[in-house]
Amino acid sequence: MSAAVGHDGDGSLFRSSATAFEAAKAEGRGALVGYLPVGYPSVAGSLEALRVLCGADGATPGVDLVEIGLPYSDPVMDGPVIQRAGTRALQRGVRTADVFAAVEAVRAAGRPAVVMTYWNLVDRYGADAFARDLANAGGSGLITPDLVPDEAGDWLAASDATGLDRIFLVSPSSTDERVVATAAAARGWLYATSVMGVTGTRSASPTAAPELVARIRRLAPDTLVGVGLGVSNGDQAAEVTAYADGVIVGSAFIKPLLAADEAGSPDDFSGLRAVVADLAEGVRRG
Repeated sequence: MSAAVGHDGDGSLFRSSATAFEAAKAEGRGALVGYLPVGYPSVAGSLEALRVLCGADGATPGVDLVEIGLPYSDPVMDGPVIQRAGTRALQRGVRTADVFAAVEAVRAAGRPAVVMTYWNLVDRYGADAFARDLANAGGSGLITPDLVPDEAGDWLAASDATGLDRIFLVSPSSTDERVVATAAAARGWLYATSVMGVTGTRSASPTAAPELVARIRRLAPDTLVGVGLGVSNGDQAAEVTAYADGVIVGSAFIKPLLAADEAGSPDDFSGLRAVVADLAEGVRRG
């Protein structure tokens, strides 16, 4: 699995999202990957939240890699926290094209960005057009939770043409054959879902995750692995990055945004800033 290299619309070099993992590894730690949806609490508010996530205000080190969610009307794999934020974003008028502005905001804040979306949205936009616009915005790649490599012909071609990463998922139920095939088709890194079911924070780190990562290491030893689904605090992040290359966090970052919105202060990012600080500290001691 090779790291992709491509170019922004202005011709400047951008790198694979794998470089975020490699930079963290050079510091002797795992990478922190942070997820937030574009459009919540508003399109403008989501861009500011993404800047906070990146540590652009200097209050925290920020995450190493940003995963920008594209809200969808039928988010069957999302837990209640992400669903609530995504539904409000759709009600408030977020559009598919807004994700490219979000990518540009993250790049301006000095972090690489990948987009996470259900394949139907990319298919409706056009795989070639989506890849072109994502690359032109400076994006590093795409995470497609409901797309398996066997059915990804259009995306394999579009990502090859633009040099974008393609990040596929494996789970504890994936067979050895599926893990090998998925790692071979992926570019950048592999997303290991540590529990079966939908996304959401949990009180303890899932026990299936270390075994899944060990299996990936055995079957595809050159593959970078990020573990997602369930991590909610710095202690859990430290546990995960003790055996994985990175930890992926989503719901824990969205919860303070929901709380601020419901309190009538959607522009209050102090809660988000505190969660970012806790998780960034966690990966640094993991």
